[in-house]
Amino acid sequence: MKVADNLLHIKQQISHACQKVNRAPDEVKLIAVTKYVSTERAQEALDAGIINLGENRDEGLLAKWEVLADKPLWHFIGTLQTRKVKNIIDKVEYIHSLDRISLAEEINKRAVKKMKCLVQVNVSQEESKHGLAPEDVLDFIESLRPFENIIIAGLMTMAPFTEDEEQLRNCFRKLKELREQIKNCNFDFAPCNELSMGMSNDFGIAIEEGATMIRIGTALVGETGEEEKK
Repeated sequence: MKVADNLLHIKQQISHACQKVNRAPDEVKLIAVTKYVSTERAQEALDAGIINLGENRDEGLLAKWEVLADKPLWHFIGTLQTRKVKNIIDKVEYIHSLDRISLAEEINKRAVKKMKCLVQVNVSQEESKHGLAPEDVLDFIESLRPFENIIIAGLMTMAPFTEDEEQLRNCFRKLKELREQIKNCNFDFAPCNELSMGMSNDFGIAIEEGATMIRIGTALVGETGEEEKK
């Protein structure tokens, strides 16, 4: 299907989810995950009116960045190796996967502007997933205070790949509760307004539980598999 047709359907789902919990659809940023698709398909997404694209490898981001006619707002959503920060730091609007001090040090050193980062949290505590344990997040964020080129824009998580709705809701709720705890600290370097959670299989539930960013690959740009599988 054309991306524009998929987008129409997804926008309807976003609107329905927002209506259920009294939210406005424009509170939710839709990020098209283009990891597994061609540059042409990514351009089709831009032509359909999508402005946020996500990649989780520097090679894929750089390949598309070089040739796309329209420049999207790039989100780096995958595990970022410290040595590859220099490759993407001047090309991305957000990094969704800050999870260790060594990475923060490199981002801070390489940043050409204040970099908006989201701390990745392994809420489900699955061994296959990256991210901090929830109980370690606040101390980690406090340790980032000295890094003048980093803004902690929010938190990111990946829910378990399951059809158990209550398990999904519990994961998303925990991330939101953690976000509220951080916001209440009133850190000037960590406004922590964003909640990046929800993919093709669960974004409606994520929106109902407070997501401000959803990362959609399969349902939007094609059969990509699990968008962020590491």
